[in-house]
Amino acid sequence: MEDELLTAMADLDEDKTLCLVEKQLQAGLTPLEIVDTCRRGVEIVGKRYSEGQYFLSDLIMSEEIFKGVMRIVEPHIPVNVPQNGFSIVMGTIEGDIHDLGKNIVIYLLRSRGFHVHDLGVDVPPEKFVQAVNETGASILGISVLLSFCVGSVKKVVDLLQEAGLRDKVKVVVGGYPVNQLVKEYTGVDYYANDVTQALEIYEKILKEKCSC
Repeated sequence: MEDELLTAMADLDEDKTLCLVEKQLQAGLTPLEIVDTCRRGVEIVGKRYSEGQYFLSDLIMSEEIFKGVMRIVEPHIPVNVPQNGFSIVMGTIEGDIHDLGKNIVIYLLRSRGFHVHDLGVDVPPEKFVQAVNETGASILGISVLLSFCVGSVKKVVDLLQEAGLRDKVKVVVGGYPVNQLVKEYTGVDYYANDVTQALEIYEKILKEKCSC
């Protein structure tokens, strides 16, 4: 049934995907197992898009299907006690409205007990800094899919420095266009190209802060 769900998600078959999600929940699969299967299906969609098999509208469709999946499974995701009071601020940078990857990471982080403040999409650099200041967040996650928005990520880091907050927060940027060069240019602490890598980074930062 897992392979069926993976194929349905990758083929953008919304009705079948949502039906299989319901069946898998009834069959006893955990919400996180279902989310991971759908995440891999979305990655296949992204690969097909990069290979010219799918179009931008198909990418958008995959996001809508995944949101439908999350509406079904979210009530079944166990929420753990927040870990040591650490908070995370996350959002998609100004000029970019893509939020699929961000939303997946947020759902999974919350299920693991992290307190996440979601700022949404098209977030101005100033709003990121304001949120870090108001929440006392230890980690700031910035999502970016459009390469021309990378400059705004650098502005966030610069503003954090000006506000005297840079040393108090670890900054993680995630998205398809990010790499070591982007990390060096923007001044962020970490970058991630996929959900699994992002979760590993957040867990690593938490352990480092707990050991201080």
